[in-house]
Amino acid sequence: CVRMHAMSNGVPTLETPRLRLRPYRAEDVEAMFALYSDPRVMRYWSFPPWTEAAQARTYLDRALAGMDSGEIFPWAIAERDSDILIGALTLFSLHVEQLRAEVGYSLSPDHQGRGLAAEALRCGLACAIDQLGLVRVEADIDPRNQASARLLEKVGFVREGLLRKRWRVNGEVCDTAF
Repeated sequence: CVRMHAMSNGVPTLETPRLRLRPYRAEDVEAMFALYSDPRVMRYWSFPPWTEAAQARTYLDRALAGMDSGEIFPWAIAERDSDILIGALTLFSLHVEQLRAEVGYSLSPDHQGRGLAAEALRCGLACAIDQLGLVRVEADIDPRNQASARLLEKVGFVREGLLRKRWRVNGEVCDTAF
């Protein structure tokens, strides 16, 4: 990461050459709905695409509450110049005493294929290790999501196992690559 700004509610604002990872803001609701209502983004998620803008407001409210309590570290992935949300990166299931957490991420299809997800993930992981002292970060992905598997391996993750029939999304039973 290029710079780290003061923390807002425990979540720091981080910058890379092209991105700003910052805490969510109330004005992110429209961009967040656009992201999570896109079937291409949600194809391998554990919940179906959103159909109503109110879902974005509810999600944002929960994320802000989790951020305030220190249970999660949710970042909006924003273009550094415009500061508009183009994706999300979240550390969750944070177990400080065990020095571990899980990570989840998404990026607008219009911004995929340019290395932005890897840039954001590397930056968020550096914060998790350097600032939070984590020694383990886990990712739970659909094994059919080859792009996500490649991204994780690119930034240093190692596939440890397969959990069969772990998620049910839109009536489909899905496995997890861990």
